Amino acid sequence: MKKIILAILLLSSILAFSQNEVNAENLNFNDAGPNKGKMFVYWGWNRAHYSTSDITFKGNNYNFTLSNVKADDKPKPFGLYFLKLDELTIPQTNFRIGYFFKENYTVSIGLDHMKYVMRNNTTVKINGDINLGGNFDGTYNNDTIVLSEDFLLFEHTDGLNYINVEVSRFDNLDNWLKFPVKNIDINLTEGVGVGVLYPKTNTTLLGKERYDEFHVSGYGLSAHIGLNIMFFKHFFIQSNFKVGYINMQNIRTTASSTDSASQHFSYIENMYVFGARFGLTK
Repeated sequence: MKKIILAILLLSSILAFSQNEVNAENLNFNDAGPNKGKMFVYWGWNRAHYSTSDITFKGNNYNFTLSNVKADDKPKPFGLYFLKLDELTIPQTNFRIGYFFKENYTVSIGLDHMKYVMRNNTTVKINGDINLGGNFDGTYNNDTIVLSEDFLLFEHTDGLNYINVEVSRFDNLDNWLKFPVKNIDINLTEGVGVGVLYPKTNTTLLGKERYDEFHVSGYGLSAHIGLNIMFFKHFFIQSNFKVGYINMQNIRTTASSTDSASQHFSYIENMYVFGARFGLTK
């Protein structure tokens, strides 16, 4: 996960330097002028809610689909590990860095590190065949099955990583809200995004050895609206409400590349972040 964040930082740095030759004294936190040409960065945390999903599992001697599977996120109580670099993936986090290419428009790249945990010990419909010489062998035709732990554990818990590019708009609401408070600005932001899913899927399937490795598994689409409160023209807190669609057709489930899973679902994400906006000057 730290490699993912470092890669995003590296790509963003290249984009920034292509616009301006920047060094330490070029980070202008004293310029409260127009937005165009400025950059921003934020970090924070999220909660997520998922629609039900049909999940298909394929491999040698089995091919079956579980219908309307339910899943939850996996929040952690607030603690010091929320701020420790070597424990970034314990909470559900958000990181983003962006650039104002116009006065009210930004382009950014970021990581939504969500977590997805299938609900065990629930009953779902199953269709397909299993022929592995075990207790679950059979041909299923809209039958019911209990998602016991000896049948399946299925989690994207390190995590459901949505690496995405967003284009967003910012509008100052102070005049509309009649909020003339010095050094505090209230902004509305909305935008759309597209990206890839790079989950680390923790799976135990039909008694096979547990598997838990990163793998590019699909794509995502999203849209968001948020409230941004800026302090002293440079520092902000922001709350975003995001809706999205995730389609993963190539999820790794075991050490064998012949085994895979696929699913698609929608989600709602609430995020709470803090960050800074700064100018780049020659």
